[in-house]
Amino acid sequence: MRAQVWWVLAAVLCLIGHPAQGAPPPQAQDDAQSSLAVAVPALLPDEAAVLAALDPTPPLDAQPILADDVVSDESIYAVAPAVPEEERINNGGVHFDLDLIYSNKYVYRGVNHDQVVTHGNSLNLLIDGKMTFDFGKQPHPFVGVFTNIYDADPVSRFQEIRPYLGVDWNLRPFLLEVEHISYIYPQREDFDANEVLGKITIDDSLLFRTEQPIFSPYFLGAYEYKRNEGWYLETGIKHDFPIRDWDLVLTLQADVAYIFRLPQQFVFINNVQDSGWQHAELGLSAAYSLNTLLNLSRRSGEFSLKGYLFYSDRLSRNITANDVFWGGAGIGFKY
Repeated sequence: MRAQVWWVLAAVLCLIGHPAQGAPPPQAQDDAQSSLAVAVPALLPDEAAVLAALDPTPPLDAQPILADDVVSDESIYAVAPAVPEEERINNGGVHFDLDLIYSNKYVYRGVNHDQVVTHGNSLNLLIDGKMTFDFGKQPHPFVGVFTNIYDADPVSRFQEIRPYLGVDWNLRPFLLEVEHISYIYPQREDFDANEVLGKITIDDSLLFRTEQPIFSPYFLGAYEYKRNEGWYLETGIKHDFPIRDWDLVLTLQADVAYIFRLPQQFVFINNVQDSGWQHAELGLSAAYSLNTLLNLSRRSGEFSLKGYLFYSDRLSRNITANDVFWGGAGIGFKY
């Protein structure tokens, strides 16, 4: 009986090894299988195991394994999770920015406005709110207002109110901005002024082939047209250092300014029309996400803790500016 088994095994191996040479038609195969089923006696369990090991062909009723059926617990590629609906920020056409900052001094364009005080001192509350309309690839109009509240000012706590409006247009690698600014000094109306401002920022990520800009160099020119009819010119650079594990962004920036026939009248009197290099400035800013710290949803806006420290250097003895360290901290909101 064992001799018959080995003869059957030899026949099966011949069929497996040469399936394409003289293979019988399907009907003949069915007849052969039927004859084998009749002629060959049943195999012992150990003989059936040997036969199965020698025949790697899967059974006819086996189902193919689909890629979706294979689940791997580990992957060398990080898969970004879907952002839940409650975590999505404002993707609409109107965006808001609001900063509430307490500063030890209010320094604007190299000039310390706290110098008008003859006695006492206090912190400055700087409030800056802005609303931007997102029109996609078209220019984006914006409108906003800035104010400085200074309790130690002997004339007015609201030392300066600065409404502004304009448009910005992203024409990468250039970011263009045109703006109109009004300077209102409550109870010092003789110093009120208006100016138009143009600014060009270069996105140098194309030049350096990086994901984010490196220096973001910019140039701006502002013309005061109401009363002083002079120019303020400024150029500078900045770079962001994001620390993603902490949701912290550090920004290092520097600028230098030149004025041309501009009698600078802020909250003090200066009727001299001067021209020359006015000030240079170096500073470090930081923004830390409060949404991460307090586990707040970004659906209702992004909150951040902001801080900065600057040094402004006076470049000419004949032009109004100050040598001063200044800084502050506060809360920012973006929606």
